[in-house]
This record gives sequence, structure tokens and C-alpha cells, in this order.
Amino acid sequence: MYSALMAAWALLLGMAFIMLGNGLQGTLLGLRATLEGFPTTVTGFVMTGYFVGFLAGSTITPRVVERVGHIRVFAALASLASTSALVHAVFVDPWTWGAMRIVTGFSYAGLYVVAESWLNDRATNETRGQILSIYMVVTYGGMTAGQFLLNVGDPTGFDLFVLISVMVSLALVPISLTAAPAPAFDAPSPVGLRQLYVISPLGVVGGLATGLANGTIFGMGAVYGKMAGLSNAEVSLFMGLILLGGMLLQWPVGRISDLLDRRKVIVGVTSLAALFAAIAGLVPDLPLWWLLGLTFLFGGMTLPMYSLCGAHLNDFLDPKQMVAASSAFVLVNGLGAILGPTSGSIAMQLAGPEGFFMWLALVHCFIALFALWRMTRRASRPLEDQGNFVSMPPRGSPVAVTLNPETPDDAADWEEIPSEFDPMGTEPGES
Repeated sequence: MYSALMAAWALLLGMAFIMLGNGLQGTLLGLRATLEGFPTTVTGFVMTGYFVGFLAGSTITPRVVERVGHIRVFAALASLASTSALVHAVFVDPWTWGAMRIVTGFSYAGLYVVAESWLNDRATNETRGQILSIYMVVTYGGMTAGQFLLNVGDPTGFDLFVLISVMVSLALVPISLTAAPAPAFDAPSPVGLRQLYVISPLGVVGGLATGLANGTIFGMGAVYGKMAGLSNAEVSLFMGLILLGGMLLQWPVGRISDLLDRRKVIVGVTSLAALFAAIAGLVPDLPLWWLLGLTFLFGGMTLPMYSLCGAHLNDFLDPKQMVAASSAFVLVNGLGAILGPTSGSIAMQLAGPEGFFMWLALVHCFIALFALWRMTRRASRPLEDQGNFVSMPPRGSPVAVTLNPETPDDAADWEEIPSEFDPMGTEPGES
């Protein structure tokens, strides 16, 4: 662990600053949009811009890195992210904010691509899992701490936007001064979505729906808090507890999924997420501490779902298929995230703030029902053939999958799926 940390400390420190700024910015914008009187659906469209930009950045940045190098790309994108944070404070209108959210999402996606590819280059087969674990803690920890930075300034003022800009700018310092050479870069090429669905329908549908839920949470969570009458400090606590629950319960959920049929664990975890969300949305006048407790438990169930669905997908892959297929899985999750803020805002427009949790409960109910249906279509995977659960960062680029310790170094080439494989899930010869 010490050698892994020493090999990547500059990158991890830079990512910590980036996650602090990113965590603060998403919550601040949702809160500020509500205070400025933006209609709920308009705020949803504005927050969608981040995920549109993120998906574009995840696709385009690897090609740019191959041409001009890691440090130049990192510096350029950090400057863009820093500038866009300040533009939000100068021009407070939905059109400008929507455009800047696209720029911000594009920039952050590129920063993740650079950092994750660099981390993978610093990792060996022995330390890859340790570096991924540290990266997970830095990602969740930075985003969680970013929520509480909301309390150091006035959300209606300029100060917090300056703080975001400072955080992103500081990320340049450790990475720009690192003496280690930039790695050679070979971005994974994702497979088509139809191929991915053939391998694991539940993995694809679960990844898409999980992105939908996470996009709703991160895009509209602060808006819900303000509409529900929470103070600014309580909004930061509300968002922080979702992330803290996801960080602390990720390992026990993953450990259970390694010991049981993973589909049953997916059904159980997503059903609990639906239950906690339904209680938070349907029980009137819920005391604050009950709401916060449900929020923690909901975060602990909903955020591990991304890694659970990814692990289920990997259970049906050969090692050489993992990088390409998992890269496509990240993009599927991103497509779902694009729909999250808009769909969540429509639910809140129709049902009030309770629509936030009611919509999330419906999304998780859908995942549970689809998983139960899939269990009638294909026999369970033998436990000895299941891979190990690997926690993945909640906001990572497709390059993050190369940090998976189960992925061999030469796993970049996609192997074709046999044509006789039935996309409905029955093996040849099965009834």
C-alpha cells in the first residue's frame, strides 16, 4: 500500500482537489438555481448539461491525449473548469448556466481520463487493486467533503464560485510538478450496445437505470432539499450523507454479492433503495433526523448499484473482453445520467418535492422487476464462476475500468460474441 501511494500521491492529491470542487459545484448550482427562482424543469435541463458534457468529454478526450499528451490536456481542461465556475457567478441565467454545465462536464471527464490513465500506468498487477481502493476513497471523500464547503460562504454570493475555481486550479500544482514521465496512452474502444446487451441484459438495463437514478440525485438533490424547506447547512448534510452511505456500505454490499447469486443481491439492494426512497417521499412531515437517516441508508443502497451491475456484467466476460465491455458500460451509465435531472425535475414539477424520492423509488422498482424477470430467463451463474466485486468510482471515465485488478494487461482487444448466443438469455440447447 505504501509503495502504491508513493507512486501515485501527486495524482491522488490533484484528484482530491478536483473532487472537492466538483462536489461543491453541483450542490451549489442546484441550491442557487432554486434561490434565483428558476423553474424546477428549467433547473433540470441546466443540470443535464453536465452529464451531456461528461459523456462527450469521455469520448473525445482520449483522442486528444494521444496527440498532445497528458499534462497539456490536464492543464487546458483544468483552466476551462476553473473559468466556467466563475462564469456561473457573473451571468446568472439558465442559458449561460446550461452552456457552462456542458463545458464543466466535458472538462471534468477529460481530467478523469488523464488521471485514471496515469494511475493505471503507475499501478502494477500487485498494486492495481490498492490504487483503485485509494482512488475510491479520494473520490467519495472529496465529493462528500465538498458538500460541507457549502457552509463556508453565502450561496447567493460570489465567494463559493471563487472557492471552486481555486480548488480546480490547485489540482494543477501537484500534477504539473510531478517528475514522473507521462505514460503511453491507449484508450479502450467500447463495443456496441447491442453486443453488450447480448452479454448481459440485466447489466445494461441496470447500468442505464442506475445512471438515471444517480443523475437525478446529483442533479436535483439540492433542489429537493431547498424545496422541502431544508436550510443551506441541512442541504449540505443531506447530500453528504448520500455519498457517505455509498462509501461506507459499498464494501459489505459487494462482499455479500460475492457469496450469493449476484442477481438476488441486486434485487435485494435495489428493493431496499426503493423502500427507503418511498418512505422518504410518501410519509408526511417526516422529522429531519429520520429523513437524514433514510438518506444515509438510501445512499448506501443506490450508489453501490453501479458497481453491482458492472460486476454482474463482468461475470459473463472473459478477461480479454473486460476493458472494452466495461468501457461501453460506463457510457451506458452516462446515457442514463443525462436523462436523470430532466426526468427528476418533471416528477418534482408534477408532485412537488416528494416527487424526487417517488421517482427514485420507481426507478429502483423497475430494476428489481427487470432483474426478477431475467432470473426466469437464464440459470444463475455458478458461484465459483462469479468474479470478485470491485468498487468503481461513482463519477469515473471509461478509462477507470483499466484499474480493475481482475483485468489483465493485455485485455484491450474485444473478442466477438458467438453468433449463436441468444440475446434473450437462453444458452444454446436450453429451453
